[in-house]
Amino acid sequence: MESTPGSPTTGFAYQPLWPFAGVEDAAAWQRAYREGGHQPWRLDAATIAVMFTQQYLGYRNVDKAVTTDVRGEQAWVSVGFDNPGGRPAVAAVLHLARIGAGGDAPWEVVGSEDSTLTVTGPAYGSTVRSPVVASGRITGVDESLRVQLRRVDAARPVGEVAGIAAGGADSPWQATVPFTAACPGTLTLAVSTGGHIAEVERFAVTGVRC
Repeated sequence: MESTPGSPTTGFAYQPLWPFAGVEDAAAWQRAYREGGHQPWRLDAATIAVMFTQQYLGYRNVDKAVTTDVRGEQAWVSVGFDNPGGRPAVAAVLHLARIGAGGDAPWEVVGSEDSTLTVTGPAYGSTVRSPVVASGRITGVDESLRVQLRRVDAARPVGEVAGIAAGGADSPWQATVPFTAACPGTLTLAVSTGGHIAEVERFAVTGVRC
């Protein structure tokens, strides 16, 4: 789901997916960084994108930043893996934005820019209740989708459904996902597919609120 400003959290134009829960968390890191150089990798968009993919979403095989396009306060990072032929395959293009103020404002993942696997519902920044009906479109053959809901302060998904059969040319997919999460807060909704040449080959994310 392409992240567009709307229904922002206080002081930030997007839904903050990871690594910060909001502007206050980012400001706390900035203070620690200014005092002692704490976690300087938070200033690198490519590093944040790969860590979000592997550590937060759990897509361990998606282990590299293929390309990084920084435009002012925003960045688009293509994350992927090496295919069996040794060439990089892009799994997703993640959208990041600087959160907070100042030249040391860190990067935050806010969504993804999708093509052959998309999330069209629920709308970015919308408020959801359990169960949430997730939907989108996919182009592929014999795909098996996994949809998960994550919250930045939880180690495991707060909701998950797997084994959703899909495929075709720009074909619709849909899943009903029950979840349990402490609300209010921001949730990351992620859909992934794989199993042909890698565990996770493509994914897309969006941000919603509960």
